[in-house]
Amino acid sequence: MCGICGLYSPSGAPPRSLVDGMRARIAHRGPDEGSSDAFEHCVLGHQRLCVIDPEQGFQPVTDEGRDIVAVFNGELYNFRELRDDLRGRGHEIRGRGDTPVLPHLYEEYGVEFVEHLEGMFALALFDRPRQRLVLARDRLGKKPLVWTRLPDGTFAFASELKAFAALPGFRAEPDLAALDAYLALQYVPGTRTGIRGVHRVAPASVLVVEDGAQTERVYWEPAVVEEPLTDEQWLDRVRDEVSQAVRRRLVADVPLGALLSGGIDSAIVVSQMARAATDPVRTFTVGFADAAYDERRFARAVADRWSTRHEEIVLEPDAAATLPRLAEAFDEPLGDEAALPLFLICEAARDEVTVALVGDGGDESFAGYERYAAMGLADRVPSPAAAAGARLLRRLPAGRRERRSTTFRAARFLEAAATPRSERYGALMQVFSLGERAALWSDDAKAEIGALTSSGFLLGVPPRGGVTGLQLLDVATYLPGDLLPKADIASMAHSLELRAPLLDRRVIELGLSLPANLKRGKLALRRAFADDLPPLVAERGKSGFGVPLAAWFRGELRELAHDVLLGGRGWFDRDAVTALLDDHVTERADNGHRLWTLLMLELWLRAHVDAPVRAA
Repeated sequence: MCGICGLYSPSGAPPRSLVDGMRARIAHRGPDEGSSDAFEHCVLGHQRLCVIDPEQGFQPVTDEGRDIVAVFNGELYNFRELRDDLRGRGHEIRGRGDTPVLPHLYEEYGVEFVEHLEGMFALALFDRPRQRLVLARDRLGKKPLVWTRLPDGTFAFASELKAFAALPGFRAEPDLAALDAYLALQYVPGTRTGIRGVHRVAPASVLVVEDGAQTERVYWEPAVVEEPLTDEQWLDRVRDEVSQAVRRRLVADVPLGALLSGGIDSAIVVSQMARAATDPVRTFTVGFADAAYDERRFARAVADRWSTRHEEIVLEPDAAATLPRLAEAFDEPLGDEAALPLFLICEAARDEVTVALVGDGGDESFAGYERYAAMGLADRVPSPAAAAGARLLRRLPAGRRERRSTTFRAARFLEAAATPRSERYGALMQVFSLGERAALWSDDAKAEIGALTSSGFLLGVPPRGGVTGLQLLDVATYLPGDLLPKADIASMAHSLELRAPLLDRRVIELGLSLPANLKRGKLALRRAFADDLPPLVAERGKSGFGVPLAAWFRGELRELAHDVLLGGRGWFDRDAVTALLDDHVTERADNGHRLWTLLMLELWLRAHVDAPVRAA
């Protein structure tokens, strides 16, 4: 696992010292070793976290003639098969790890070499004879990669946007249209980042820079294959694919464990780790003093079932002191409050292990989100009745004051059911609606943004009908925009590598292909691993990784939110922000999630836009 960065200038030789400065800003991604290496018009930098082959896994890697050179961030789970195949073709490959296969694979297949890689990765490869720079990301976008053009035309890339602060001529100018999308969805969708001129390489894409031009193409789309199998045959495949995906992720030359929540996804991952391991699995669980958000007893049941070496971390964080640290780590705006406990548990787990497996992806792969069922149910509710029901529930105290209550969630569902179908999924996902954002932005800000865009339009139309279409939409939007950046940044801020077996490409495609009767509430996953789940966990419904935002913004975060949000930069209408704060404090409404989204935006701006460029 690493951080990578570099500069490419066809018209000159970029200074190596600039890449040294870029590396310094992402050193947390790979504290074990690093270098900046110049190859005529291209300088490649990397910071390495040693996980496999510590002795000979150093970077950059080259072919035998040093014509092809590469730096790499991630893990390849099929590297042994690739090494064997390439040796059979006459290649001499250094060491015993994954990264050295890259230049040899490129020699064999050209730019299409990425289609042979299975794993999580972001890479940069320089073809010296052709003066060609190749950037690529894994199929789902697990590992980040951003790029920009400097005023002199130099092409710059990095694992994290904060690396660009080392470059003369780079200016972090907010992209208000992208930030409006952030307020709608709690993340910036697509390839925008929140900063003008800085772009993400899209998941499953290869970007080629050559002869002053650049092209980008998608090399993979998830396949949905409908087969006439019995339920038991499908369940056999689920057991086999998930078990193999876990086993593929157990290869490491450093201590390895698992982050264990109270849900079935991480419980299944831990069960398969325990079945494959010879020593007890190390597991880590986060808990809160607030019982409504504490899942330790469920995680403990799993730990007891599989006799893991279990550690519980009770979070009683000083949220006001921790949020600036969180904003410093996340150099693209993210309003997902689950980033905070994940950030803190990764910090604690890193004291014991270097790699941790997680249960991320079970909801996307096996259709676990309640909103999938809600979309089907909403079609049966007449719009006028839904609107009337929503208004009635919102008049009740429980329909306004607590997001996790049944009444609040029912009101949100009915509001979505009253929305036109093309906008319904966006309504279920949104933080601020189109009308709320129109009232929130100042007139000057709206003039700069132009036409505001609805959440439904930002997400786009599901590529096919039913639950499968919603899964595909989440795989294309929510997964790479929110969940994967959250996991990567929260973990790599502490030099911890996370691996997600349920986001294995084969597992994703199998989950998408399941028949509809096995998709309700992750039914296939529950049935396939029923014998491995303790009853306390098996019988649970869906529960998110939440934090007590409502209480925090009426308590320890109240003063910080007031000072930060009312002392902002004039983008937002002061009366609208004051109403959000006052309604929440007086318990007329639960605006915790909205206030968190606004607060993290302002803290992000302070950390990554307003802050002066620091010396590396």
